Amino acid sequence: MTEETPAGDSGLEERERAVLAVERRSWPGPGAKERAVREGLGLSPTRYYQLLNALLDDPRALAHDPVTVNRLRRVREERERRR
Repeated sequence: MTEETPAGDSGLEERERAVLAVERRSWPGPGAKERAVREGLGLSPTRYYQLLNALLDDPRALAHDPVTVNRLRRVREERERRR
């Protein structure tokens, strides 16, 4: 589950790279992603999303996977605008 983009040594820990790898994948249906997070990363979905949200503000994550991080930032900003 640690599928990586060719970004070189970004300085991210293995778990941080794994979180971004989960977000790069498409998921077949409800629950599949949460199951992968629990089984593959050993994290609760709540903790996973806390880590993910922190990664979106981390310049190392942006350098490692700019496409995924920018996409998720746009989604987050849209959700914040709706509130």
